[in-house]
Amino acid sequence: MIIDFLVLAYPWTKSLHVISVIAWMAGLFYLPRLFVYHVERVGMSGETADLFQTMEVRLLRAIMNPAMIATWIFGLALVFTPGVVSWQELWPWTKTAAVLAMTWFHHWLGLRRKELLAGTDTRSGRTYRLMNEVPTLLLIVIVVSVIARPF
Repeated sequence: MIIDFLVLAYPWTKSLHVISVIAWMAGLFYLPRLFVYHVERVGMSGETADLFQTMEVRLLRAIMNPAMIATWIFGLALVFTPGVVSWQELWPWTKTAAVLAMTWFHHWLGLRRKELLAGTDTRSGRTYRLMNEVPTLLLIVIVVSVIARPF
């Protein structure tokens, strides 16, 4: 019964998965950039620091967290839809590894957010610039794995 539903809902599930991924990626690209400006230009106290704190917290809680959860829910629904994923191929494994890494990165950003809020973050803008490249690299692995399937 659930299998029939998943097959019938496939176009909607896939659509909602892609929408969720786009929202999640937007946040993963933007939050480290906010951190760069926060540590390099704003500092840890003052009115502008409070504004950055608000933007960072809202981005993480109102956009990124729900988008990550939705991405996982719709992604798992696709995995359980018959005929969508063949685990005998390599591409679902490379995609899974990249999604797990993306989830780790999301949580890493959340921990940095808490450090910034507490005023205990000691990372430089350079660190956040480098980390800002992580979601791009993972996105490349995911898209190539799913669409080109070279593996």
